[in-house]
Amino acid sequence: MQEIREFLLCETPDAWVQEALNNLDTLLIDHANCEKKAASTAMNLMYRYVDDFELLNKMSKLAREELRHFEQVIAIMEARNIAYNPNINASRYAAELRKPVRTFEPAKLVDTLIVGAIIEARSCERFAKVAPHLDDELQKFYLSLLKSESRHFLDYLSLAKKVAGDEAIDDRIELFLEREKNLVLSDDAHFRFHSGMPSTAEASSP
Repeated sequence: MQEIREFLLCETPDAWVQEALNNLDTLLIDHANCEKKAASTAMNLMYRYVDDFELLNKMSKLAREELRHFEQVIAIMEARNIAYNPNINASRYAAELRKPVRTFEPAKLVDTLIVGAIIEARSCERFAKVAPHLDDELQKFYLSLLKSESRHFLDYLSLAKKVAGDEAIDDRIELFLEREKNLVLSDDAHFRFHSGMPSTAEASSP
């Protein structure tokens, strides 16, 4: 966790944690959706970049783990009689974070992997941030995710550096981290796992 905290430019605000505690159903539903999207992203990379065996192996393992996490989340939801609504609006976080991704290769892959690393790092940080405030079952589950999520962060980052080769990518990492910080600290009307600060009474509604 120390490496992730040093990587990200800000901590998740306490206001987000409080909003999460007020909206546990939405937290779990959106968490399930995020796990599916993470698996899908890994699979898309496997289909698109078939000549990199390290990428193929790491993304295959990542996709399997994310789908396992999805299964664990929906099992908790089922036990708590929380209906799964996969159609709640996604937060703006991922789409806004990806906007500066370059459109030519290999720069596109480098940027995509950097974004993946940041999303995994923030997910890990939020699991750790909210876990101490949850009931025993959810706390144990969220803490159990830290090891795999931190590994996913490192896998994405190491792949980005490998694909970049001799090109320094510190400036690209900084660009996306600054963008991510702004998304985390700016207002969001609706609460989601990756949403920013709750801004209005609408923040609690799906």
